[in-house]
Amino acid sequence: QVHLVESGGGLVQPGGSLRLSCAASGDTICISTIGWYRQAPGKERELVASISFGGSTYYADSVKGRFTISRDNAKNTMYLQMNSLKPEDTTVYYCNADADALGCVRTDYWGQGTQVTVSS
Repeated sequence: QVHLVESGGGLVQPGGSLRLSCAASGDTICISTIGWYRQAPGKERELVASISFGGSTYYADSVKGRFTISRDNAKNTMYLQMNSLKPEDTTVYYCNADADALGCVRTDYWGQGTQVTVSS
C-alpha cells in the first residue's frame, strides 16, 4: 500500500509562487506515475501535471510554462513548483499515485489534499 501526504498550500497574491510537496510512504516501488489533480468551482476535475517512472512529464494547457513537476526518489517526495499564479488556480490540489509497476497490484492512491488560494 501507498500513503500520500500533501503540503505546501496556502494563500498567495496573483503572480506569486508556491511549492507543493507530496510525500509517499509504503510500497513506493510500485508507483509508476505520480501527479497532481485539481477541481475548481464549476469546473471538471483536471489533471494538472504528472511524472512517470521513466521521467516523462505531462502538463495541462492551462499551466504550461508556469508549473514544473519534479521528484526526489531518495526522499520519496514529488514536488509541484507553481509560478505566476492566477486566481483561477484557486482550489484544492490532490496528489495521486498510480501503483502499476511490475509485480504490483494496480491501485490508485490519493492524498488528503492541500488548499491553494490566489487572491489579492
